[in-house]
Amino acid sequence: MNLVSTAPVFVDTNVLAYAHDASETTKQPLAQSVLAHLWRTRTGAISTQVLQELYVVVTRKFDPPMERREARELIDVYSAWPVVLIDPPLILAASQLEEKHTLSFWDALIIEAARRAGAGRLLTGDLPAARRIAGLVIDNPFGSGG
Repeated sequence: MNLVSTAPVFVDTNVLAYAHDASETTKQPLAQSVLAHLWRTRTGAISTQVLQELYVVVTRKFDPPMERREARELIDVYSAWPVVLIDPPLILAASQLEEKHTLSFWDALIIEAARRAGAGRLLTGDLPAARRIAGLVIDNPFGSGG
């Protein structure tokens, strides 16, 4: 029996960015496929941190950069998903996780936001795949090296 989980899947900025970066000919279709599945199953979740970072990446790091109007529309689209707001208790929890697991603060903040979303999985290209941190399975859709 193949049961599909309906638990939220938290998506990091890089997965969203790769889905919209035409210069990433290998990663773009992988990211698009993963995101299409999350839209179909309505299981995607993000945070305000992810939305902020996505806006900056697509308008400043893409070559050519995405038009700001288009970037705002993209942020609006992903805002349909459950969005975890970054607040002081989340920041404090992330600082403790950072210290305990020797993570970057920003990775710890993503992990804590995923936990708050009730996610069992975190999709990211920034951390090694198959690692489990604080009960959360890290899944790198691009392979172990991102």
